[in-house]
Amino acid sequence: MSALAAIPSPSQGVWELGPFPLRAYALCIIAGIVAACWIAEKRWVARGGRPGEVLDIAIWAVPFGIVGGRLYHVVTTPQPYFGEGGDPLRALAIWEGGLGIWGAIALGGVGAWIACRRRGIPLPAFGDAIAPGLLVAQAVGRLGNWFNQELFGGPTTLPWALEIDPAHRPEGYEAFATFHPTFLYELLWNLAAAAVVVWADRRFRLSHGRAFALYVALYCAGRLWIEVLRIDDANRFLGVRLNVFTCVVVGLLAVAYLVWQRGRPREVIDRGEPGEDLRRDDGDTADDPAGTPDEAPTSTDADAPARVRDRTHDTPGPA
Repeated sequence: MSALAAIPSPSQGVWELGPFPLRAYALCIIAGIVAACWIAEKRWVARGGRPGEVLDIAIWAVPFGIVGGRLYHVVTTPQPYFGEGGDPLRALAIWEGGLGIWGAIALGGVGAWIACRRRGIPLPAFGDAIAPGLLVAQAVGRLGNWFNQELFGGPTTLPWALEIDPAHRPEGYEAFATFHPTFLYELLWNLAAAAVVVWADRRFRLSHGRAFALYVALYCAGRLWIEVLRIDDANRFLGVRLNVFTCVVVGLLAVAYLVWQRGRPREVIDRGEPGEDLRRDDGDTADDPAGTPDEAPTSTDADAPARVRDRTHDTPGPA
């Protein structure tokens, strides 16, 4: 069975530069990280954060996220590594592909929490700033699956079907040439979800981690139906792919958090500039040049804690 029209798969995903292999999968991951950092930097500074802080936190979050993503993939798909004929050492070969987003978010969040705590930055507020960028990063990263010809869906003859070379077709599907391009479905879904998060954040002034929770909820909704289409090997529970249960549980928790935090006004973050007096808490006189308390503390430390205030806006808008 073949489609009248189809999306071709790349002829190769690795280019040899002398003794060094240049892998498309790795390039897509790197490009996604760069895009996420750029978007997050713009949003964090617009919220009152200090320029450069996103990169400082990414130095912690990215390695943690990569390790977490790989661990989740290996644990939920152990057959190629610990099954019959598997090679345990391949579990370390991240460049071959295989990163689980849930592990990446969980352990990446731990890295971000450590970095935020070291710099005195509230993690929920930072999460709101980076949420759309993470969706864009995931969208770009899915192109790596396209180059690797992996993680596609079942056979189809739709005009946007994806051509898969015989060497990459799973057992039992050798007679089929075209499959659902789940990488493309998730790429488009994530970009649309990023736009929704940005719009909702502006419209409803989301705060205290609600933009991040919306990102998680939207991603889970998309991943749920895309996961059902996939035919790659995966652990199952009661005959259902494990990631389906993960999507349902995590998605419901994200929705519950959105409801729980409903109506809270946006925090006001005033990080200032390095070397600047950051006395901006409620009750001090940063906005009143007429007087200064006798023992008002000052700070010139570049890593001074964020001055975060909750203010009740006159018209916070519906949430």
